[in-house]
Amino acid sequence: MNSTKFSADMYNSRLWLLAALMCSISLSSLPGRAQAEPFSPQPDARGWIPLFDGKTLSGWKVMDEGRWHVTPEGILVGEGPMGHLFSPNTYTNLEFRSEIKLNHNGNSGMYFRAKLGAGWPQGYESQVENTSPDPQKTGSLYNFAKITQQLIPDDTWWTQHIIAIGNRIIIKVNGKVVVDFTDPKNTYPSGHLALQQHNEGSVVQFRNTKVKPLPVDEKAAWDQVFLDSPELKTPAK
Repeated sequence: MNSTKFSADMYNSRLWLLAALMCSISLSSLPGRAQAEPFSPQPDARGWIPLFDGKTLSGWKVMDEGRWHVTPEGILVGEGPMGHLFSPNTYTNLEFRSEIKLNHNGNSGMYFRAKLGAGWPQGYESQVENTSPDPQKTGSLYNFAKITQQLIPDDTWWTQHIIAIGNRIIIKVNGKVVVDFTDPKNTYPSGHLALQQHNEGSVVQFRNTKVKPLPVDEKAAWDQVFLDSPELKTPAK
């Protein structure tokens, strides 16, 4: 074996390995690679946990063909055909809150206690819909407690807040209770959160989307709810 050739081959091999290592380090620092990092937020002083990192869909699962992306401003946008974005975790007693904006004729929803799967989710839906033909408007607990009056203008940010403890469900729109419903069948006792993109032409935006997991014990759960909603009374026995 030619010792000169062997030394040259070893030198070139080391250069190649060094270049590959540097390339790997460089690629891992690109913004697009941030999606591979799990999002593990901590609750704030009142127990609220942010559901998005403001940059990616980390941890969430996209079902069907709906298109979802996060803008440079940290706003989650859903558009395109029907599709749903499911949370990585499941919840029983909870609070679920988001700021939302919807275009004219847009249609969306905030699902909770939903089963992961394709198609229309099996779970409770807090309706997000202002001017589409659907008669159930924003704030409705879809097919359980219907609101037929338009509460929110198109292209306007509003806050939607869901409280679900046992079989009682409260929905607040801009701080006002619009639904206070008790489901005698407790139809959906536990499941995922999901955000909906309903149809082509609809464009929905979400920001400051958070969840507060609540204790299984209902009295303890209501005690936590009162931290943010002291105006609510303890549910009747």
